Amino acid sequence: MVEFTLPPESRVVEGKTFTAPAGAARVKRFRIYRFDPEAGGNPRLDAFEIDLDRCGPMVLDALIKIKNEIDTSLTFRRSCREGVCGSCSFNIDGTNTLACTKAIDDIKGDVRIYPLPHMPVIKDLVVDLSAPFAQYASIQPWLQSDTPPPATERRQSPEERAKLDGLWECILCFSCQTSCPSYWWNGDRYLGPAVLLQAYRWLADSRDEAVGQRLDDLNDPFRLYRCHTIMNCTNTCPKGLNPGQAIAAIKTLIAKRD
Repeated sequence: MVEFTLPPESRVVEGKTFTAPAGAARVKRFRIYRFDPEAGGNPRLDAFEIDLDRCGPMVLDALIKIKNEIDTSLTFRRSCREGVCGSCSFNIDGTNTLACTKAIDDIKGDVRIYPLPHMPVIKDLVVDLSAPFAQYASIQPWLQSDTPPPATERRQSPEERAKLDGLWECILCFSCQTSCPSYWWNGDRYLGPAVLLQAYRWLADSRDEAVGQRLDDLNDPFRLYRCHTIMNCTNTCPKGLNPGQAIAAIKTLIAKRD
């Protein structure tokens, strides 16, 4: 029988426990992934007991409370706190989502918070997103047109504008990207659901005149066709978008052209 052994540095060990203050009535335990490359050693899970009567309702509120009041070394990204910037995307309770829009009361038992999966961890909950952002840049995500710009805005009909709904709302949190097994396996060549949804956003834009070149760039066995419609991307998107549908639309455009 084949036996698989993980390297020692990949084993997550039990870490520190920080108990709730005396007299706390509503206590929730947060188990948070910790990893400090400068300190060395294995990653660990630290446990923080939080008095929910003295904490905001969202998971991000608890993380900020932990950093401000219990352990200032806890490292994570956050910015808008309104589900707009995409900074606070983590794996929470087994699902990639935004900490600022995930209610603590929606989680039964301990709240388990890990960094986005299958990405290099810089420290604690912060992962290296250099690769997906480079892939995003590769699709040239801006309007391209050979027609001289008009004196006013480039007009669209209401019907043309409606085709962008479900696309422009993407905030590049990469929750979908890092939930996709095809991206785990082929992330060096497969663009992934977030980037492909962004690519379709420009293909669907009536003002863009580079559709042919964009399709040429996407028509690749790995850049596009590593998608196997597993649909983790659509299931996990915290904005309720459908990257799987956008990827299928790109494939349809290529098939019709060919």
